[in-house]
Amino acid sequence: MQVKGTDYKTPDGTCVRDYIDVTDLVDAHVKALNKAAPGKVGIYNVGTGKGRSVKEFVEACKKATGVNIKVEYLARRPGDYAEVFSDPSKIDHELNWTAKYTDLQESLRVAWRWQKAHRNGYGTTPLAMAS
Repeated sequence: MQVKGTDYKTPDGTCVRDYIDVTDLVDAHVKALNKAAPGKVGIYNVGTGKGRSVKEFVEACKKATGVNIKVEYLARRPGDYAEVFSDPSKIDHELNWTAKYTDLQESLRVAWRWQKAHRNGYGTTPLAMAS
């Protein structure tokens, strides 16, 4: 794995981002779609509101998978911000939504378990949608 940039003005020098569990992301989309009306939709920041560093993410991946992931630290990419995370207060206020699955390591463990059980993703058989 390549980590680009270790000289940012952050606690460990790597970029800080807001990592969200896909289950929370889907839930936020469903709530927004349920409230949407013709000609009127909302725009929301969807996230945990908490930033975590790339190094924290890599360490959580290692613990969640049990794999000693080799990390190559490279120079930063031009244009990357040191910290980017959401302010989900509007979606909380308007849709009563907050992220529920905020344990990064547990979210990664669930994703890893799913990936190991479904090495080819969902496969080649089309999914049937319920009417």
